[in-house]
Amino acid sequence: MLDQFDRRILDELQNDARLTNGELSERVNLSPSQCSRRRMRLEEEGYIRGYFASLDRMRLNLGIVNIITVTLDTHNRDNARQFAELVNRLPEVLEAHTLTGEMDYMLKVVTADLKALSGFVNDILLPHESVRHVKSAIVLETIKDTHALPLN
Repeated sequence: MLDQFDRRILDELQNDARLTNGELSERVNLSPSQCSRRRMRLEEEGYIRGYFASLDRMRLNLGIVNIITVTLDTHNRDNARQFAELVNRLPEVLEAHTLTGEMDYMLKVVTADLKALSGFVNDILLPHESVRHVKSAIVLETIKDTHALPLN
């Protein structure tokens, strides 16, 4: 069970994963040794899955964000597995979610431009044997983009 100190550690780290143990211990009001033990426990128990750098996609020429929904040709375990394997091989796919309702999957995909999006849809997704239908929407503006989970 997480207590208030664990939650504060998690909150501080999701806002700045580069904090040193000394900085973190000051922010959560624990001794450095207590803070270090708690941090290691949170990592070991899987509350902290990893640390990463947040990159600027515009500076990396990945200016188009696309939301793509996919319907499978038939609904069976084999098609779902094949599609999941495909999606996991594609670095353009930032997120992939299975859905209830009309569409089977929703993908968040980044591309450099419309030509790259067209190639992604027409040359990779649509020809795949498990895919029946693909629908794409280009994100015009992102008004919120965070990885921070609400810890209240």
